[in-house]
Amino acid sequence: MNSSRALLVWAAGVAAYLVAVTQRTTFGVAGLEATDRFSASASQLSIFTVVQLLVYAGLQVPVGVLVDRWGPRVLIVAGGILMALGQVQLAFADSVGAGIVGRLFVGAGDATTFISVLRLLPAWFEPRRIPVLTQWTGIVGQLGQIVSVIPFVALLSTYGWQPAFLAAAALSVVAVVLAVAVIRDSPLAGSERAAQTLRQTGTSLAEAWKQPGTRLGLWSHFTIQFPGTVFVLMWGYPYLVRAEKVGEGAASALMTLFVAVGIACGPFLGRYVGRHPLRRSTMVLAIAALITGAWLAVLLYPGPAPLPLLVLLVVALAVGGPGSMIAFDFARTFNPAARMGTATGIVNIGGFMASLLSMFVIGVVLDVLLGSGYSRGDLYALHSFRLAMAAQLVVLAVGVVAVLVARRRVRRRMAEQGVVVPPLREALARERRRRRDTRVARRGRAG
Repeated sequence: MNSSRALLVWAAGVAAYLVAVTQRTTFGVAGLEATDRFSASASQLSIFTVVQLLVYAGLQVPVGVLVDRWGPRVLIVAGGILMALGQVQLAFADSVGAGIVGRLFVGAGDATTFISVLRLLPAWFEPRRIPVLTQWTGIVGQLGQIVSVIPFVALLSTYGWQPAFLAAAALSVVAVVLAVAVIRDSPLAGSERAAQTLRQTGTSLAEAWKQPGTRLGLWSHFTIQFPGTVFVLMWGYPYLVRAEKVGEGAASALMTLFVAVGIACGPFLGRYVGRHPLRRSTMVLAIAALITGAWLAVLLYPGPAPLPLLVLLVVALAVGGPGSMIAFDFARTFNPAARMGTATGIVNIGGFMASLLSMFVIGVVLDVLLGSGYSRGDLYALHSFRLAMAAQLVVLAVGVVAVLVARRRVRRRMAEQGVVVPPLREALARERRRRRDTRVARRGRAG
């Protein structure tokens, strides 16, 4: 296997995913302009992204089946074409309905990309390298948020709506050309893919769902992925600029910080999962507690939150991105290779379903407050936005409870197989002894 060629194929796939993340997040930073362009209410505005994510989530399992039948290259190319068409449609849309059609295409194209890129890895790389490359796929792909926050916002502010979204469409065209030229499904020419029958697909789906580890992955993804997605994709930028009165430059810097923190945390979380595979759900719950605490600190602060507190919030939300990758590790370790794609698709639904639910509820709450006596100017006011953003805490609570229930079932099944998870205090004590013994051994070698 040619290592340099494998890296080139992977790089082209990651580039396609980076562009997909860019297309996914462009509308979030254009929310204020979209309000004026479409004369949209808050709930109407939220429908744009809700439709996009609903299509994305709904296509996860079908895309997994299609990747098995047609291969990742075809799906990556098709996804790029769909996203380009969607952004062109949005560029010329002048009504809410026409704009939603554009986001529907973007959601469908986005849905094909991540799973397809992950499917390239087993064909091109040794198994021991796949976990690290999976983490880096997610990390590098998220740089697409910086593209939407900095160059796209600059184009939007300088040249307006149409040129900005047409430029975004052109970026997808470049990704398509790169995928056609570079990506191959396998280093073996003419390799065959085994196609599943409809009955086999249904059986695989049922078996993956019956596995408690798959459901633990789904609820882990549900719980800690959505707060950052909601913030970056839809409501974070308007909240910072209009409610917290943060300047556009500072808001863009905070969005960039979100990406930087995700990149920095990814390798650490990857090492944690490798060293403590029995404590993956504990990390998920710790991240959920961090996000909840940060939101409570911001929402309960008297008056606009100071910048350091907003930085803390962005950092907490950003940790949820790489943290949610733990969910895919549950799918990998609790399912056989034959149904890995199906299990991964099920897990990936979780966070995006929570995201679209939260985005829509926030928009509805803002509109309800407007109808309850608030003036139109209060739609994005601090008091309105705080009440709306607080709705996320309910979704977080539901997710935490579901993780605890799923974890109990997983550990019960593990105990039946002879694997007992020791109490956390014992695990921490063992880790302290290990570190102490390592330090003593190093001093001995130095002496």
